[in-house]
Amino acid sequence: MVVEAARRLHEEARSVNERRVLVLAGDHEACLSAADRVLDALPIPLTGTTLVSARDALACEQVGPRNADELLGTTRDAVVFDAHEDCRPNALGRVVGAVDGGGLLLVLAPPLAEWPARRDGFDEGLAVPPFDVADVAGRFRRRLVATLRAHPGIAIYDADADELERDGLTEPAPRLAEPLPEPPDDCAFPREAYAACLTGDQMDALAAFEELRDPPAAVVAEADRGRGKSSAAGLAAACLAREGLDVLVTAPGRRSASELFARARELLADLDALAADDEPIETDGGGRIRFAKPPEAATLPDDPDAVFADEAAAIPVRLLESLLDCERLAFTTTVHGYEGAGRGFDVRFRDRLADTDHEVTDATLAQPIRYAAGDPVEVWAFRALGLDARPAVNPLVADATTERVTYEALTPEDLLADENLLRETFGLLVYAHYRTEPNDLARLLDAPNLAVRALLHDGHVVSVALLAREGGLDADLRAAMYEGERVKGNMIPDVLTSQLRDEDAAIPVGYRVMRIATHHAARSRGLGSLLLGELRREFERDADWLGVGYGATPELLSFWCANGYATVHLSTTRNDTSGEYSAVMLDPLSHLGERLHDRHADWFSARIPDVLADALDDLDPDVARAALRACNADQTLDLSASSWRVVAGAAHGPGMYSVDPAPFRRLARHHLVAGDADLLDAREQRLLVAKLLQARPWDDVADELGFHSTSQAMRALGDALRPLVEAYGTDAAQAELARFTDED
Repeated sequence: MVVEAARRLHEEARSVNERRVLVLAGDHEACLSAADRVLDALPIPLTGTTLVSARDALACEQVGPRNADELLGTTRDAVVFDAHEDCRPNALGRVVGAVDGGGLLLVLAPPLAEWPARRDGFDEGLAVPPFDVADVAGRFRRRLVATLRAHPGIAIYDADADELERDGLTEPAPRLAEPLPEPPDDCAFPREAYAACLTGDQMDALAAFEELRDPPAAVVAEADRGRGKSSAAGLAAACLAREGLDVLVTAPGRRSASELFARARELLADLDALAADDEPIETDGGGRIRFAKPPEAATLPDDPDAVFADEAAAIPVRLLESLLDCERLAFTTTVHGYEGAGRGFDVRFRDRLADTDHEVTDATLAQPIRYAAGDPVEVWAFRALGLDARPAVNPLVADATTERVTYEALTPEDLLADENLLRETFGLLVYAHYRTEPNDLARLLDAPNLAVRALLHDGHVVSVALLAREGGLDADLRAAMYEGERVKGNMIPDVLTSQLRDEDAAIPVGYRVMRIATHHAARSRGLGSLLLGELRREFERDADWLGVGYGATPELLSFWCANGYATVHLSTTRNDTSGEYSAVMLDPLSHLGERLHDRHADWFSARIPDVLADALDDLDPDVARAALRACNADQTLDLSASSWRVVAGAAHGPGMYSVDPAPFRRLARHHLVAGDADLLDAREQRLLVAKLLQARPWDDVADELGFHSTSQAMRALGDALRPLVEAYGTDAAQAELARFTDED
């Protein structure tokens, strides 16, 4: 029965160049046996088939669920997704995208009625201490099963009963292939590049990339997955390199840009312009195409002529902004899909790009390449995995103000029962972060440690916060963490325990704000601060602290500080993806939380001068001063009379900073943490950080802060020290100042 059903399903898929899904539900061995019979009977080559499973059970290529990203950029005739032992939403999304038009996705699942109640390897990852796997819910799979039963193009076979529940046939009308248009008569790129395009949309996108020949120019190519935007970018990069330009390519990972490089290499070979096909690709005209990870690319190494950011939506906005100094820019972004889930590019970066001198050209690719438009499997995957989740449309929240919103706890059952509420909530979380994935949708619905709170305007989500419960761990777990064991889902206690050696840091219970986002149509109205205030009022009854950890920028540090959060730690290594140092901040809610905060804030204040002079000597001075200003430490400035005379003498006299830097550092630290911020302007504060705390060479300080010479920078430091000595100095300091003032 299943073989005949699969044959009909496959024939229909091939007739219209669409994909179909065959769900084989039941006992694991029965499902594998049914899949084996199906693959043996259908005209699908084993070389075009992949099994995604923890078991190597079929006579075809096999990859593990954690390695499903190996299918990115590949095309398969059939993929068997074994969901019995490990149903990872990310893996499911990746394998769906790998199935070619006319192909099949076979999903092996437990009996569908029982599946939501079963726990697997992915669920074990959601059971973070102090919770265990029994606390994990099955709402994501309950929703997944409902979509499998409701969407067209999905057949369901009960392998235990040998019964076909749904045949999945849609009986579509025959379709005629659309002919490719002719390349434009006035094209500047070679006609061979246009001949390599597979759709009219790709040709239009390639024509848009021609604008890069007349800088300053930027091209933004947007598309859903499988539309060929990376291929079009590769053809354009090849054309520019053939003209002798140096093209720098960046992407979240080297694998993400593999299609771009492959198409560029193929075109250059066809044009007989390939001088070297290893990376960097080199042309006989002196051009090249090379790759760099986003943090490195942000420095524009070797001053490239053009920068192509592939999958730009998954690159942090701060790094994208660093590329704007290049005159030729190209960005490809995925509209739907885990690669483009982070919408910072659309919401924040596009405005920044518009403010530059670049002439911006937009290109949209709508026509699929690997399968026909309207493919029902794409529609199902978008809905089931939240790939098309969107915040409420602008008019629904445009009137939202702090007086017209309500604070709500959105339980997972609330979200599961209301598809629109789920889409708006998850869609806003997607917009909040550069990397939000289908796995996060499952966490939102099933993880026992997560909580969602929101501000609603007429029933629509206008601001949302995702929180993770942390701490409250028993003595054995605390000891294991202290001794170096990683304890999942407890980021702040882990940092404070393992790195900062505080074995009691995981005793208090806290809630870490993992994500917070306000609808872009209602920003700058105090809604984010209102939401944080409501969180504090709610959780101060049953938690010890609220906290946050994020890639530190001056703006974010100021925002969290203004809302009561104080710096207790700066990481000493940069995040590989964001290129930023991370800040950890706490807002204590109880006496136990205050004790945790106070000891770490005080220690942060005490150790930060030495850290800035060592591991953080390259930290942006604006980040450093914002982090220090946000440190609510209890500190006193205790300098000896001789130290004050050295400092005062350097401020207004013949004294020299270099003879004893320590008191200068302590004075700078005291002012930046607890002093009157109005005593010095922003550049003077940067000078304190760069020279006194980070001990950078005078030449570097003068260059970075815009001084005409090192002597001018040295005089500026003396000028900055005078009001500090006047404000904080002892009698010895004042006497030293008076001595030189009187002489003047």
